[in-house]
Parts: sequence; structure tokens; C-alpha cells
Amino acid sequence: MIVEAQGIRIRHRGHEPQVHPTAYVAPTATLVGDVRVGPRARVMYGAVLDAEGSRIEVGEAAVICENAVLRGSAVAGDQPVVLGDHVFVGPHATLLGCEVGRCVYVATAATVLQGAQLGAGSVVAVGALVHARSVLPEEFFVPPHTVALDTPLRLLAPGDPGLAEAVKQVGFAQVAFGIEADWTDRIGRYEHIAEVRVRELGTHADDEVLNLG
Repeated sequence: MIVEAQGIRIRHRGHEPQVHPTAYVAPTATLVGDVRVGPRARVMYGAVLDAEGSRIEVGEAAVICENAVLRGSAVAGDQPVVLGDHVFVGPHATLLGCEVGRCVYVATAATVLQGAQLGAGSVVAVGALVHARSVLPEEFFVPPHTVALDTPLRLLAPGDPGLAEAVKQVGFAQVAFGIEADWTDRIGRYEHIAEVRVRELGTHADDEVLNLG
């Protein structure tokens, strides 16, 4: 019987996490900012749900496994993480600023990037990547260690000779960080990205820990 929501809860930018009384948040899970955990949801050990300047919504009976990371952002427009009901997020998975429909399965070590939308019943298998702004149809299957991207959607293996060009066309730096930088200027691009993150993450200096599990 669940008698009290747990976890490490942190007030960030004036927002504090809200956990439904029937949800379970493990003592070492961390909820930061505008995080809303729905009925009967389960957030397991070591998971981090960080809303940043946006929000995170976890639907009813959704399961977020050990050491998964969910992070919203507002540096390139509002990019919340929204999980529908009965979503499963596997251990070590990473979800950034994306929308996940009901009954979606995101497997161990899978990654879903900013602006992506996963249709109801879709699957992102072990180690797969759904790139920024990609849209998975309902009940679509992304195989293990595969990259899903582009419009219309394409699946590319890690060694595919067209992968680098396909990733370039996504314009990830602009989608995720709101910056325009030449693809070939790696140093300049990542310097800009780091500066954006430094400003965004610097706001945590004013955080207030509400409890310790």
C-alpha cells in the first residue's frame, strides 16, 4: 500500500513537482521543477525528471525505470516531455523535449530527441535513436540500435553511408538549442551549445530541495 509519494523533489524556477498519491517515486529518483506524476505511475531508482523551464507530464500507470532521464527545455521554444498513459520507459533511456503517446514502449538505453512524437503503441527498441522532430506512426517499430529520422520517416543503421548527411539535414543545433551554426564548424557549434546549456543550467543555483526521499 502506498501511503506517501517519495523521491527527491526540488523546487526550480518557482515550480515544484506534483505527485499523485497513488504513484510511487523511489527514494533516489529526482524530480525537478514543473513535474506532474499521474495516478499509479512508477518512477524507479535513480531516474531524473528535470523540467527545466518547461514541464514534464507522466500519465496514468506509466513506468519510468532505473536511471532513465527525462528533460524538458525552453531554450529553443517550449519543449515539454509528455508521456501518455501506460507508457514504459526502460532503464538508462533518455527522453528530451518529446511527446510520447499512450502504450508506447521505449526500451533500455533508447533515446528520443527534441520535438519527436511517438504514436500510440509504437516501440523504440534497445539502443535505438529517434532523432529530433521525427514522427513515429502508431504501432511503428524502430529496431534495436537503429536511427529513425527524416520526413517521411527513414530507418538507418549506424554504419549507413547516408547517416551523417541525414543527421545534418535535421538541423539539431537549431531544434534543440536555437542556434545556427555551420555543420563543418564543430568547435564553434559545440562552443555555442555549451554556452546555451551553461546559462540554462545555471538557474539551478536557486533551487530548493523540498525533501530527501
